[in-house]
Amino acid sequence: MKVKKWLASSLAVLMMISVAGCGDSSSSSRTDSSSKASGGESSYTPVVPEAAMPEKDFETTTDGSARITVDGTKFMVGDKELWFNGVNAPWDKWNDFGGEFNFEFWQDHFSKLHDSGANAARIWVVCNGDVGMIISADGTFDGATTAHWEDLDNLFYLAEQYQIYIMATVQSFDNFKNTNQTYEAWRTLIQDSDKTDRFIDNYLVPFVKRYGKSDYFWSVDLCNEPDWVVENDECGKLDWLYLEQYYAKAAAAIHENSDVLVTVGLGMIKYNSDQQQGNKISDAELQSVMSGDKYDKSLAYVDFYSTHWYTWMQGMWGYPFGESPTDFGLDGTKPSVIGESPAVAEDSSFDIVSAYEDAYNNGWNGVFAWKSSGQNDKCGLWPDIKPAIDNMYGICPDKIFPNGKK
Repeated sequence: MKVKKWLASSLAVLMMISVAGCGDSSSSSRTDSSSKASGGESSYTPVVPEAAMPEKDFETTTDGSARITVDGTKFMVGDKELWFNGVNAPWDKWNDFGGEFNFEFWQDHFSKLHDSGANAARIWVVCNGDVGMIISADGTFDGATTAHWEDLDNLFYLAEQYQIYIMATVQSFDNFKNTNQTYEAWRTLIQDSDKTDRFIDNYLVPFVKRYGKSDYFWSVDLCNEPDWVVENDECGKLDWLYLEQYYAKAAAAIHENSDVLVTVGLGMIKYNSDQQQGNKISDAELQSVMSGDKYDKSLAYVDFYSTHWYTWMQGMWGYPFGESPTDFGLDGTKPSVIGESPAVAEDSSFDIVSAYEDAYNNGWNGVFAWKSSGQNDKCGLWPDIKPAIDNMYGICPDKIFPNGKK
């Protein structure tokens, strides 16, 4: 096992941590790791292969006092409001978990985030499904590799040490993109009800059961920018119905098995608003597409909205930082964060420091700029985001660390 907790513990004692990639319709350059997909039985058996899970359960260091809940349109920690001074730290190398996970990188990165006053990171624990996932060519999903779980053990341990709340993205349009080695398997999985169930039961449920005991596993992002799965030929142009049925089932299963919150990182407000082309993840929409009695329909809902925004959208849908979530087009029933935005923009005078502060003043519950880790895709990196994080920590430290910064 690759756990290096002794190193993090020592430092903790001394100190008592898109269209992704720039928000246009073409993905950024990434280094895809080799596929680790393997074959599996075609009959449905909702059990993770025993050999895929580490022998030892994940042991949290938290006690529930830092757990996030929802109260109306606010995030709360106990009786105190929380605001997400967040970043996208999607990957180090791409497909880190079960791939080339680097403990020292994540420890150093979380330390930098924490020291500046960041309290949350959106991390792609599955980048495109080629690594760490046991999926056969026909879309049969058997579970995740032992290495995948071991790397996640390390991630959540570090998150607890550095007070970094994790939004875990478990799927992306990249899974379905025809440059992905296993794209046909993922397209089949999402369009086959039984295979979708198998993914939920053999991955999402074990995931939230294993790490849901940690206060710092606050949410699951069911898919990064599914808009492109519907709109782009390279991602299959699948029907929204298949995606919505997955979100409905997955949300119900997660809510039934944990206190972890659920969202979908929609790439454009037009699919997250009844003022545009319909809110594809509203309670009514998700519950209307739920079929069968395997999952509790009443649990098919997202807990908060996590809309993405890039400068190319401004002429069509406005500027979210300068208006309230409701004025931007959301329904006003849930907390709302800006789940992706550029840290810098070559095509405008966009200022990330002002954007974070304006979002706070206009009632958004947090911002996650793209991105603090990974390759440079000209939307900014940690040095570009850090001034905004520093500024917000100076404005509302008690909302960023309701229990105090340790």
